[in-house]
Amino acid sequence: MRRPNFLLYGAVILILAWLIIPILIIVPMSFSGARFLTFPPPSWSLRWYESYLGSTAWMQATKVSLIVSVSSAVLATIFGTAAAYALNMTSSRLVRSLQMLLLLPLIVPIVITAVGVFLVYAQVGLLASMTGLILANIMLGLPYVITSVLVGLRKFDHTQEMVSRSLGMNRLRTFFVVTLPQIRPSVISGLLFAFISAIDETVVALFISGGQYQTLTKRMFTALRDEIDPTIAAISSLLTAISFILVMLVALNARSTERRQGKTA
Repeated sequence: MRRPNFLLYGAVILILAWLIIPILIIVPMSFSGARFLTFPPPSWSLRWYESYLGSTAWMQATKVSLIVSVSSAVLATIFGTAAAYALNMTSSRLVRSLQMLLLLPLIVPIVITAVGVFLVYAQVGLLASMTGLILANIMLGLPYVITSVLVGLRKFDHTQEMVSRSLGMNRLRTFFVVTLPQIRPSVISGLLFAFISAIDETVVALFISGGQYQTLTKRMFTALRDEIDPTIAAISSLLTAISFILVMLVALNARSTERRQGKTA
């Protein structure tokens, strides 16, 4: 019987603690009744959540972030699913080499990506625009969708497509009727990850957003620079909760898929 590696377990626990402790501090501070960020809170209050929900500026930034996140996630899912299908079906080295190009946003440091996007947008007039924000986040979300959908496609039995097409269906209809329903969990996972990536994106937004099209994360950064307002803690807690819920949905989606495949097998 293999003995447990206590050193490895200890290292994992320390890393998790290092990641989780800041969250455990921020959440209580968001319910603080003090004027400034203090821990532990001297009193408890919902004033900073009320301040956030009652602020026109914060609500405008939230609206922009939600529009950008939903739009870019949906479009990245459409384009990413199509790209993943093409990459999975082709045997051409040239086409398959494009996979590395599409995954570059995950490889290149985000600051370099942000500077590159800023320089391009400055030339074509997309700075501080909704279109520019959506396009940038589509680019950043594509790798998550492609990776997730490719996993689903590689588990899919493509002989079903051949049977469908032999019965008279064209390739497009076969994809929507036969393939998509069976890779839906992978597509949904890619969609959720693309949404999380877009709503939490800060670095690129600092370079290209502004004016009435200022994202929530950029406004948070600006607020931290000017004054440390506990409203930031309230917004951070809400964003953390949203991200946590979406990640849990991805995990539950993956688990339900495994159970369904197990019953089928």
